[in-house]
Amino acid sequence: MALQCGIVGLPNVGKSTLFNCLSNAKAQAANFPFCTIEPNVGVITVPDERLQVLAEIEHPQRVIPTTVEIVDIAGLVKGASKGEGLGNKFLANIRETDAILHVLRCFDDENVTHVDGSVDPVRDKEIIDMELQLKDLETVESRLAKIQKQAAAGDKDAKALCSILLAYKEALEQGKSARTVELDKEQQKLTKDLFLLTDKPVLYVCNVDEKSAVKGNRYVEAVREAIKDEHAELLVVAAALEADIAELETYEERQMFLEEAGLEQSGVARLIQSAYKLLDLQTFLTAGPDEVRAWTFHRGWKAPQCAGVIHTDFEKGFIRAEVIKYEDYVALKSEAACREAGKLHIEGKEYLVQDGDIMHFLFNV
Repeated sequence: MALQCGIVGLPNVGKSTLFNCLSNAKAQAANFPFCTIEPNVGVITVPDERLQVLAEIEHPQRVIPTTVEIVDIAGLVKGASKGEGLGNKFLANIRETDAILHVLRCFDDENVTHVDGSVDPVRDKEIIDMELQLKDLETVESRLAKIQKQAAAGDKDAKALCSILLAYKEALEQGKSARTVELDKEQQKLTKDLFLLTDKPVLYVCNVDEKSAVKGNRYVEAVREAIKDEHAELLVVAAALEADIAELETYEERQMFLEEAGLEQSGVARLIQSAYKLLDLQTFLTAGPDEVRAWTFHRGWKAPQCAGVIHTDFEKGFIRAEVIKYEDYVALKSEAACREAGKLHIEGKEYLVQDGDIMHFLFNV
């Protein structure tokens, strides 16, 4: 399930430094605009302590975490919607991603130039928002011109879509993102093929200095206030601190460094987990002597769909699923003990899989 989060932001806000911390792929982190010309893609493992706990029970030959793809996209400048700078390329790259990690500079450092001459994360956010909104407005107006004729001719779906497009148009013209327009499930189906840039889920990543890594700063608070009506998430990360952590060789050294900085978990780990959540993803697990493994599924999927994540044949020939809750497995230490204690449940095609379920699928093709 190759789902992607795109890291975006103005030049020199710390995107590439953050990307380098996230992945083994080495995007060039330099103090000038456009240092990342082509989007760099990193496949990032999702931290999950449950895998380690299960591995200590099963002693498997291998442990396989789940992953999410992160794309580092070229820095954006004003006028991107009109093709300025690398605008067209940027917009094409971002259209292909499933969610956006919007990095904002929330630190002062006279040695790192700012493309607009001063530090103001709310202004920076609005520059990128405006470029994306202008591109979306273009998309909406183009579709409206086509659909209004069908709506006038009495087409029911066209009428419904027309009213949604008008709501989008009004929001975008007011400088609001498409995600601020609330739609029900039926309306969402009608707009799926619009691929609006500002309708993608977004996580604002406030890149702060080291001393602000725990509690944030005035820049972070300004961003928090600016996004309060946006249905968006916010995360505070000190990219320079994360770069120092990434250079440490052992887990113990990294943990000691984090404790000294007053952090329980690295910003990178929190960012990956937030990106996973942003994509509306969850994890089910399989456990045995050969392998302990995490599998990605969309929240709300039923047992056969999750079986299909392992192999399409599992979904086609799905008979039933055997499900053990993670807490029960850890408490009782084996599948056999869970079965004996009545903690192994037999579930059919309508079972909604829960995050952390330990699954075993029976199928027949």
